[in-house]
Amino acid sequence: MLAGRRPPYLALAGLLVAIIAAVAALFLTRAQSRAGDWAEHSLRVQVMLTGLTDHVRALESNHRGYVLSGSREIRADFRKQVDALPPALDRLQYEVRDNPAQSAHMEELRRAVQAKVDYAREGVSAVDAGRRDQEIARMALGEGARRMDAALAVIHRMMTEEEWLLADRRKTTDVLVLGLGLVLVATLLLVLIIAGLVIRDTNRREREVSAARDEAIAAERALREEIATRAQMEEKILHLQKMESIGQLTGGIAHDFNNMLAIVIGSLDLARRRLTGDPERLARNIDNAFEGAERAAALTSRLLAFSRQQPLAPITLDINKLVSGMSELLQRTLGEPYRIETVLAGGLWRSFADPGQLENAIVNLAVNARDAMPDGGRLTIETSNAYLDDEYAKTRPEVTPGQYVMISITDTGSGMAPEVLAKAFDPFFTTKPVGKGTGLGLSQIFGFVKQTGGHVAIYSELDQGTTVKLYLPRSYGLAIDPRSRQALVETDVPRARTGETILVVEDEQRVRHFSVDALRDLGYIVISAANAAEAIKALTAQPTISMLFTDIVMPEMNGRQLADTALELRPGLPILFTTGYTRNAVIHNGMLDAGVAFLAKPFSLSQLGTKVREVLDGGGVNRPI
Repeated sequence: MLAGRRPPYLALAGLLVAIIAAVAALFLTRAQSRAGDWAEHSLRVQVMLTGLTDHVRALESNHRGYVLSGSREIRADFRKQVDALPPALDRLQYEVRDNPAQSAHMEELRRAVQAKVDYAREGVSAVDAGRRDQEIARMALGEGARRMDAALAVIHRMMTEEEWLLADRRKTTDVLVLGLGLVLVATLLLVLIIAGLVIRDTNRREREVSAARDEAIAAERALREEIATRAQMEEKILHLQKMESIGQLTGGIAHDFNNMLAIVIGSLDLARRRLTGDPERLARNIDNAFEGAERAAALTSRLLAFSRQQPLAPITLDINKLVSGMSELLQRTLGEPYRIETVLAGGLWRSFADPGQLENAIVNLAVNARDAMPDGGRLTIETSNAYLDDEYAKTRPEVTPGQYVMISITDTGSGMAPEVLAKAFDPFFTTKPVGKGTGLGLSQIFGFVKQTGGHVAIYSELDQGTTVKLYLPRSYGLAIDPRSRQALVETDVPRARTGETILVVEDEQRVRHFSVDALRDLGYIVISAANAAEAIKALTAQPTISMLFTDIVMPEMNGRQLADTALELRPGLPILFTTGYTRNAVIHNGMLDAGVAFLAKPFSLSQLGTKVREVLDGGGVNRPI
């Protein structure tokens, strides 16, 4: 039994010795470091003494050189040498302040150097006063050399002292290094002994746990099989949910588009049959077709917003100013039974977003709040600075930690149950009666905020109301008033000015004919081209062209490439891009490139006329960068 207990005691004893050896090694290391510092100090003093020697010799040399030659350069160098001596002596005295012998030498050195400086200055002053011959005679007596030798003798004694100190300190360092090596060797031997004892004890313990390990391996294998089975089941469930979402999305799109196309096709068919009939009925059919087409375009825009592919034109915004400017619009939209309160934070950061899309998002949320409060209620719009930290982002992988401007819209309505809240952002999901909503409002807001680089969160409880928080990224630029970018109203379409000529480039014939006819109706002179090659010929042949209006997606040469070529031919030419495709040469990640004027398809005559006038007048950015 004693034999069985002995190894642990020996191991503990060895471990104790190893600790003592390690502590000793630590002290030896620190002592070696101190010795090394002192050796470095001696070397530093020697270098300074060598420099001072050269300094004194240079002083004597400059003195003699100036007396013999009268050179201004030598005199200037002499003054620099004299001015540099006191700082050099001060640095040397600071370095040897801990050595009494060297400190005494320093006092002697200062006197000797000062005597040499005084003698040299007298000589230089004599030459400056015109007594060169007298100074040469005085210099021939050798007093200057004797004073230099006196200073150098003191420097030599100090150098000898430092050499002795350096040798002594190096000897001390060598002893410490030897001691450190011995301690480390002893420590290594003790560690090896302890390692041997521990290995022997470990082997015994390993045999004891071998059976338990085999049982754990078997349990792990069974757990892996269970996890694999569960993963397969989860994958099937996710696939079913994905197919359900796709089916819901497809059904919603088909339902709404079929309704809209039914209006367009039916109204146009009736209009065609009544071309010779009642003008009022004909106009009503055309209006119905136009309304249906506009609804289809709006649905497309909402789908693009949900998929984060709508073209955005973000600017730096003062959110407080934007919200304040919407108060009247929101009150008219909601009506008298609803009270709107705004709580605007002081010192609110600026944000970077598309003002039109942000206003649409706030209006949509206000309308949703009104529908949740059929008997009236209170809508509160609040702004504040917000910081979404790493802890918040951990539970929401789509969130990037950072600084945001928060807009909170809170109603006192009926609220949402948890199962409804979980689907709130799904496209075409709605709890409203048939015909009262498309189910794209919140999904459109979700897509817009995510495309802007922000985050949206929704909180709701039944009978307690709902809060939607929009987090928009902070901007450090100067705020731009969005009202300065608003187009004219529908009934006030700007017209052409005398002589303004527009080159329309569009590969789709019907769209090109519409653009040409619309611009001519507004009084512009129009030249059309079906591709970039024809457009370049027109730009070369027609110097009167005032603006280029080009589609982006075209074969062979796209609109961006055409614009670059056009600017080479006609620097400063205003350019307006148009497209119905959101991923192209001027739109990246849903954002318009900087310095691009853009009009999205489909567009009305009013939108076309307003944008063209804006670009021609320089009110919008009109050249690609």
